[in-house]
Amino acid sequence: MSRIGERFDVLRAEGRTALIPFVTAGDPQPAVTVPMMHAMVEAGADLIELGVPFSDPMADGPAIQLADERALAHHVSLRQVLEMVGRFREQDGVTPVVLMGYLNPIEVMGYAAFAQAASAAGVDGVITVDMPPEEAGEILPLFRAAAVDPIFLLAPTSNRQRIETVCASASGFVYYVSIKGVTGTRQPDSGEVRQRLEQIRAVTDLPVGVGFGIRDAASAARFAEFADAVIVGSALVNRIAEFADRPSELLSSVAALLREMRQAMDKDTG
Repeated sequence: MSRIGERFDVLRAEGRTALIPFVTAGDPQPAVTVPMMHAMVEAGADLIELGVPFSDPMADGPAIQLADERALAHHVSLRQVLEMVGRFREQDGVTPVVLMGYLNPIEVMGYAAFAQAASAAGVDGVITVDMPPEEAGEILPLFRAAAVDPIFLLAPTSNRQRIETVCASASGFVYYVSIKGVTGTRQPDSGEVRQRLEQIRAVTDLPVGVGFGIRDAASAARFAEFADAVIVGSALVNRIAEFADRPSELLSSVAALLREMRQAMDKDTG
């Protein structure tokens, strides 16, 4: 079983929901990323979602687009992101790490080379926004051979057939995009999301995480009531942007926001 599966098993036994923070690798500067990953784990992160900087992040809203620009200004590449994961693994061999990004950098590296390099670095899963299951036939066997979980997205517009298709190809967990649109742009309706998760769970036993609209401790706690994971991106990325010019305060501020969310999510679990 992968680190992702093991972590969800432990959380399920504890009656807790996973907290998955997203940050863009190399934002606001490359030297900050690995220390930030450790700080997030100390603050209560159960898994880490690490964004691979890309010049045209079509699924992402303004906050993450700007984060990508800040990282790309330092010429952060996919290979450098994998090196960051490798350095993180020198001290943390248990926290699952998921890369989130777009297909072009993987194609440039080569599918087989990427799968092998990701596994060697200690990557546990990959979300490739612009690679639907129908177009993943070549890379899925390579991921599975390298023990890297392919994680796919479902949206409010996904019908039953689409849910079945995605869940048949996914492993690790399923990522439910809670709004129609890009990251960080509006608040999702928790009642509608709950109903959609019930529909997804009728098709798969995989954990289902909710992202694209978790902004604060209150919303994290609300979605933690029924989701298997709460994924927080733009709120953290905005905090990073706010403290980009104050590196001595950056890690503690990001950790404080994450800790507030963790505490709010855990308040009813004892």
